[in-house]
Order: sequence, then structure tokens, then C-alpha cells
Amino acid sequence: MSPPPAEGLLLIDKPAGITSHDAVAIVRRTTRAKKVGHAGTLDPMATGLLVLGLGRATRLLRFLGDLPKTYEGTFRLGVETDTLDAEGDITRESPVAATDADVARAMAAKLGESLQAPPAFSAAKVGGRKLYDAARRGEELRAAPRTVRVDRFDLLARNGVDVDFVAMVSGGTYVRVLAADVGSALGCGAHLTSLRRTAIGSFAVDDAKPPDEAGDLLPIERAVAHLPRFELEPEEARVARHGSILGPAGIEGPYGVFDPDGSLVAIYRDDGPKARPEMVLARLG
Repeated sequence: MSPPPAEGLLLIDKPAGITSHDAVAIVRRTTRAKKVGHAGTLDPMATGLLVLGLGRATRLLRFLGDLPKTYEGTFRLGVETDTLDAEGDITRESPVAATDADVARAMAAKLGESLQAPPAFSAAKVGGRKLYDAARRGEELRAAPRTVRVDRFDLLARNGVDVDFVAMVSGGTYVRVLAADVGSALGCGAHLTSLRRTAIGSFAVDDAKPPDEAGDLLPIERAVAHLPRFELEPEEARVARHGSILGPAGIEGPYGVFDPDGSLVAIYRDDGPKARPEMVLARLG
């Protein structure tokens, strides 16, 4: 009998120079898992934490999208690029007169919720087309702004025109846009020169391994540890495995339902007097 397919979450420390898709391909070869996906894309220039899902865990990755993400990096004042980072072509250079206090104030002004438009060179899609594909052809394609939240954006050190920072942001936030916005506010422009993601929610890069040294798999239950939890009685667990409607749990939003042994059965959501399955994870038989 062949061993069961690998499944669970895998924490990867992505190196610079490869895409998130490349990292997934490496892990797929290393683990021989048929289904591998990732939560939260990193640009090729960026390094750090990727949370990968194998097997059934790939279906749960979308629940990680709203977790806060923590980054450390550096942006350079006085130089703007078309991609807003060091991989792009320089579009403008300006003298820098901003003091450390000026920079810190401009960074603090980005805290809280705001609307942020994805940059031209990004994987965001409009009408099924990726923005960077249009940008490389010289076409102007704009995505609608989205609401993002910045919980932390601190100046850690400054070396001339280079500013080291730490940021904690909501999912979907482009840190290079934050850096460019600071440069615009200071009147000198700026672009991101390095970026490293150190955490996604409770997942930390310190626990991650390079893609070709895949570490231990975390149980699929870790993917929904941040969601409300609802324990089922044995009979409830039996019918929930078949995607049956249950009585409401009185919990707002999606929540994980678990059998008496602590295994994740499904994700449910209350709908008035009923609880309906959003996703069934339990294996039958």
C-alpha cells in the first residue's frame, strides 16, 4: 500500500531571485506532492516567509489572506523607478533634504486604513490581464484601489539616503507603494531596495526552511487557528463530514468545526437559523 499523500502547511524562506511560483515548483519536486499552493506572493527581489499548503491544505490558504504581514526592508530616498523597487529603470533623481524626523513623520502618516492602488508592475489583474504584462508592453492598465491597513511603519535606522524600516500591514498591501508614497510626501521620491517578510500572523520566518530543504509539515488545523473554533458532538461530526446543514453556532464569520478528536471537519458559516458548510475537509470512509 502506498503511503498517504503529503498534506499540511510548510513554512518556506524564499531566497531572492526566484518567484513564489518557482518556490512552489521546487517544493513540489522535493515532496512529490501533487497539490501545492502558496498564500501571499513575494516579488522575486523579496525574501522571507511563504506559507505553502500541500494536499487538502491548499484549499485553506485563502483563509490566511487577511492575516497581518510583517516586513523588514530598506528604501532609498531621492531615486524613483518605474517598478517602485530596485529592479526597475530609474525615472527621476532628486536632491534629498529631509531630516530623520521628516522621514519618520511621513511614515507615520501612512498608519491606519487607506485606499491603495496596485502598482503598474504587479500581478494584480484587470479583466483577466496582469498589470505587469500590460506595463511591459507600454500599455497603461490600472486596477481599482483597495482598502489596506498599516499597523506599523517605523524607521529603524538611516544611512544617508537609505532608510531601514519595519512594517506590519494587512494582506494585499504593497510595501513598495508605501515607500514611494513617503518619497512623494518628502518631495524627493523613493524606491524599495530590499524587502524581507518575517511573519504572517503567528507564522514566523525563523521557523522556515529554504525551498529545497522542506521542513516538517504543520497540521492542516494550523491554517484556521486564527478562526473561531466550534467543537462538534460525535453525531454532529458525522453529518458535518457529509456537508450537512447544522444548527447555528452563534459565531460571526467563518469558523472551523472540529470532531471530538480535534480534527478539522469543515469550515461553516451561520446563515440565520442554520449553519451552512463553506468547505468540507474531512475524508469519508
